[in-house]
Formats: sequence, C-alpha cells, structure tokens
Amino acid sequence: MSKVVYEGWMVRYGRRKIGRSFIHKRFFVLEPRVLAYYKRKPQDNMVPIKTLLIDGNCRVEDRGLKIHHGHMIYVLCVYNKKDKYHRITMAAFNIQEALIWKEKIESVIDKQQDLNTINGNRVHASFPYKTGTAADRNASSSDQESPASPEDEEECNRTLMRRTTIGNGPPESVLDWTREGDSVLTNESNSDQVFSRKHWRLVRCQNGLRIFEELSQVDYLPRGCSRAMKAVGVVEASCEAIFELVMSMDGTRFEWDCSFQYGSLVEEVDGHTAILYHRLQLDWFPILVWPRDLCYVRYWRRNDDGSYVVLFRSRGHPNCGAQPGFVRAHIESGGFNISPLKSRNGRPRTQVQHLMQIDLKGWGVAYLPSFQQHCLLQMLNSVAGLREWFSQTDETHTVPRIPVMMTMASVSGSSKGRKNQESFNQPIPSLGQLHSASAHSAVLDEESDDDEDYQIPDTEEEVDFLKPDNSVKLADEDQSYQIDFSSFSGNLRRDDRDNSRDCWRIPDGNNFKVRSKTFCYDKTKIPAGKPLMELVTVDWFKDWKRIDHVARRQGCAVQVASEKGLFSLAINVQVPGSTHYSMVFYFVTKGLAPGSLLQRFIDGDDEFRNSRFKLIPSVPKGSWIVRQSVGSTPCLLGKAVDCTYIRGPKYLEIDVDIGSSTVANGVLGLVCGVITTLVVDMAFLIQANTYEELPERLIGAVRVSHLELSSAIVPVLEPNPSSE
Repeated sequence: MSKVVYEGWMVRYGRRKIGRSFIHKRFFVLEPRVLAYYKRKPQDNMVPIKTLLIDGNCRVEDRGLKIHHGHMIYVLCVYNKKDKYHRITMAAFNIQEALIWKEKIESVIDKQQDLNTINGNRVHASFPYKTGTAADRNASSSDQESPASPEDEEECNRTLMRRTTIGNGPPESVLDWTREGDSVLTNESNSDQVFSRKHWRLVRCQNGLRIFEELSQVDYLPRGCSRAMKAVGVVEASCEAIFELVMSMDGTRFEWDCSFQYGSLVEEVDGHTAILYHRLQLDWFPILVWPRDLCYVRYWRRNDDGSYVVLFRSRGHPNCGAQPGFVRAHIESGGFNISPLKSRNGRPRTQVQHLMQIDLKGWGVAYLPSFQQHCLLQMLNSVAGLREWFSQTDETHTVPRIPVMMTMASVSGSSKGRKNQESFNQPIPSLGQLHSASAHSAVLDEESDDDEDYQIPDTEEEVDFLKPDNSVKLADEDQSYQIDFSSFSGNLRRDDRDNSRDCWRIPDGNNFKVRSKTFCYDKTKIPAGKPLMELVTVDWFKDWKRIDHVARRQGCAVQVASEKGLFSLAINVQVPGSTHYSMVFYFVTKGLAPGSLLQRFIDGDDEFRNSRFKLIPSVPKGSWIVRQSVGSTPCLLGKAVDCTYIRGPKYLEIDVDIGSSTVANGVLGLVCGVITTLVVDMAFLIQANTYEELPERLIGAVRVSHLELSSAIVPVLEPNPSSE
C-alpha cells in the first residue's frame, strides 16, 4: 500500500431517487494519488468500495451544511473536472473534521499540479473565488450532484486548478453587514436605497459585552424598526465550536440564548442557505404583549482567514404562515460574525459579533422605545451566554441538532396564544425513533450488497454495525393493543388535571433523558419517548410493619392482569418510619419480546437485576432545597438500596426498601415533612450498557401530586404467598 496521507472515519452522503437523504459510515483513506473508502479499516490487500484518482484536474467542492434526520452534517464533494460523473461525496458531523479533510485533499492536488509543472505540462493560472458576488461560479449546492457549471466547461483557456466553493452566495435580499466597505442593497422594494459604510458608537457595556449602535439614519425603514445594534465579546473557544453552537436549534440553545423558545427548519435551500422558523422568548410584560415569532432566511460561509459569517433576514414562506397567538416580527438585518483571535495561555480566543436590526411589529407598546430596546438587548445578550456556556462546559463534542418542521398548520387557541405555545413545542424525535424509521429505507452502495444506514456520529474506533440491533424487538414491544383500564383498581385515584391533589397521572416520557444509540461512544442522551409498559393503577398502603409481596393481595392489579393473560411488573416503594408506607405501581404489557432487554431482566438473576434496575427522579414542583436534594440524576436502585425480587408465573414484583440506605433516609425525612406541597416524577427503566441494548427505553413513568399521608390504607394480605 502507498504512503497514507490521511485516514479516518467519515460518512458518505447522498440522496435516493425518491429524494430522501442517506448517510453511510465509511473509512476513508487519502494517498498521494488516490482517495478511497472502505466499509471498515482496510487490512492487507482489501479492495476499496470506490476510488478516485487525484490529479491536477480535481477539485474540492464545499457543499456546506445538510440536514439529515435533524442532524447537521458538513459535506464535501471531490471530483475530477474532466470526468464530472465520477466523484466522491463525503461528510463529517463536525466542521473541524471536514476542514482537515479539505485541507489534506487540497494539498495532494497542489502536489500533483507541481508534478505536472515539473514534467513540462501546461501551467494554468489560478482563478480566485470571491464569495458573495454576482460573478461567483454557480456552484452546485443542491442534491443534484453536478460537479461543474457550464461556465467551467468553457474554461479551456483558464484554470484547471482546484477551487473550493462555498455555495451560491447569500440571497440578494440578505444584507452582508460584515462587508462594511461594500455597497449593498438593503431594500428589495427600493433599489435606489444604498446602504453606505456603517459607523458605530459605543452605547453601553453590559455583561462583559460592548454594545454598539449604528449612527447613520435610515429613513426608508418602517417606523417600528430600530437602529441596528450589535454586541461584541470574546469567547474562549474555537471558531468552529462557536459556529456549531450558533447553528444548532436544539435543547442546548436554552443554555446560552435567553431569547430562544423554539426553532425548526422550514426549507433547506442549499448547503449554505436555509429558511427557519424561530420563536422568541421575550419577558417584557408578557401579560400585555403577545409573543413574537420569525420566519427568516439564514446564510453562512467560512472565510479564508478562518472566520465564520452567519446572516439573517426575514422572508415569507408558504409553509410558514402566521401563527395564531403570535405576532410575526421582521428582521431587517442580523447575524453573527465569528473571528479568530490570538490564543492566550494556550486557550483559543474568538471575537463574536452579534448584530440585529428588527421590527417587532404589533401596535401600541410595540412603538415604545423601552420595549424595543429591552427586547433587542435580550437578544444581543446571547453573546454573553455563549461566553459563559463555554467557560462552564467541558470540551466534549455535542451533536448539533435542528428539528425539522413537518407542517405549520394553524391550530385554534386563546387570544393570547398561551395554550398554543405548548401545542407547538413539539418534542424532537428520539434518535431511536429516527433509527427505526430509516432502517426501512437503506440504500445499497456502489459495490456493496449489505450496506446499513448510519444515523449519528461515532468515534474513530471501528464499531460493528453489521450486527442487528434491537429495533425489531422494540417494534414488537411497542405493538399497539388495547388494555381495559376499568378492570384495574387502586386506592390512589388518577387525575390528569395539572392542579389536582392526592392523585397520580402519567407524565410525558420525553421529560426524561435516556441513553442514545451511541451513548457508549459520545455519551449523548435523548428524550425517552413512549414507555414499554402501561401504568394501570397505583396503591398507597400503610401498616405497623414493612409491607412485602403485595402481589399476594386478593384482587390486586397483578392478579387481574394474570387472569387476562397479561404480564405485570409491580414496583413496591417501601418508606420506613413509625408507620410504614408503601406506594405500589402496577405496569402491564401484553407480552415480553424474546431476547429483549426487558425479558432478560424479568427472567434474569438478582445480580443482573440489581446492576440494571434504574430510577430517574424529578421534582417539577416543590421547594428549592427539596429539588436540590432529590435531583434528577439516574440512580441504580439495586446498588443504592436493598431490592427484593419476587418472580411469579405472570409477574415480577420488586420491593424497594428505601430505609436500607442512610442517604435515602435523610432525603425521605426532608421530603415527608413537605410531601403535600410536592409534585414528584419517577421513571423506571433497565440500564442499557452495550450498543445492541441501546437506546434505552422506559419501563414506565408516574407523577404523584400533593400526596396526603392520611389517604393511605391498611392492605389485607393473604397469609400464604402464591406459588412462584
């Protein structure tokens, strides 16, 4: 094998004929004359799936950012100009890796051009690419993988040297405020208006940021549109890390952008341009002021100096109409300019500029300067949020996510739209759901007859993706069936109202985070989604002694389920004290999928059960000290407290003795004193440790609201437990 210039795991990106994208994990190898990829790390004389000969006619095309099932990937296309149908399209889940590959491939192309020059071949002049101008090459950033434009075909007397393209440039309506020396149109409807060079003045320093205001008067803008303002700050992180965080619109954004409520993708125009829907979280007298939302076009590029530019401007879209209960604000100009600075003490430093010129629309208070300024400063303050996020976060790679907008159909709601906000805040699909959905649409590689879709990034160590995962088992466990809840009764009533007391209800499974399919490699967690079993009823017992083996109680939910041919899991949480209490949760399912993690847990030994039985607690409503004491960290109950497992013919009972742990006893002493003021969530699951077992699924979850100790009853238990 020739000398390897660079190698590593990437993904091959493409689109099927029906239009859906796919990605396959591949091991790419770059040699001095060849780019090739394999299904696994090559050994001996392994034949690659595909190769591309590298010479002076090759080019590297930056396809930009693509969205695949909510994940952002950065796509490069390498092709030979003389053979436009022979290309390799590769992608990475972080832009740093894509840039490394781009630079390595470019260096190999340059060396081949130098060799051609030495051998007496014709030397072609370099044709510089200027971004964002009308003379730009019309680079293909769409999903039709056309590697060259007609302009390239006519370049016989010009260069054959490789170029790196960055899409079609920003849309004409988007003002590139980072090019202050250029004359750029800022108003589509009035071509006579020209935006001259900006001049800024410092108006305040806030949260470690310098806040600037534009000096020039802009007469043609609407009355409600404020002057452009920008915040400038320094963040101790790389440009690439900041760029990825700015581009994401997942739950991480709540941690640094206080003006963000919800965001999703409306349309992907090309790799550098997209249309987004964005809801603002503005806290200026929310009782009086309607919430604002945005529909805007976003364009991004990377400059030669390593800086990133992200530009915004409002734009209408047929799939993103006005929403009831929201006022559609208008961004005249906005975005981020992310520029590298010299490192200090070995840490990267980046200057982040965030500009915004916005008309919040509406009437009445919308014209108040205090309203405009408050909301604008709240949005600009996200630069400080970025700085603090990186200063308090370990340098671990997170996968940027952006939820895809499936529909923007309006729904009816109240005049203020508060209820609408909850209905629109749809949870991002779990990666397990995405994996299951895409497994049916795998496409074969050129020379591969057993390829698999690859959904999320992995480490550079090889992972056996050829083994079947548990998606089929999950599908079996998740089959729909009807359970007659009226057959089950417990002494603690169910009440699904938010303000109810002394009752239980089933919380949304997406409130709990569980291990994703790739947790073993990247430690990511995802919303849990629908549980494996149904919670049918809850009992609240008390006695002078500890209450064990409640499944022997005549007429309990376990026995009712057994008579109906259903399998049940009873979790008996035992609370010690002068009076012993037990809260029993009964989960029911139609059957256990053979070989599934749930079936292995039910039929396994106590050692295996103790190492896997896990609780995720949460206190949505309660005092700060109780919420801090209980926390929301998952806990392996079998290792923290004593658990007794009782296996019956059609059930498993788990008696969890909270009193066996001094730490748990201390927390209980705190909780019991204020239990009537608390709303407590509990999710039970089996910990998944291997790739085949992932992603995790909840057994079930329960919410107990404002529990009264006096409502517990003394159970009547059979003296002799049923045979096991």
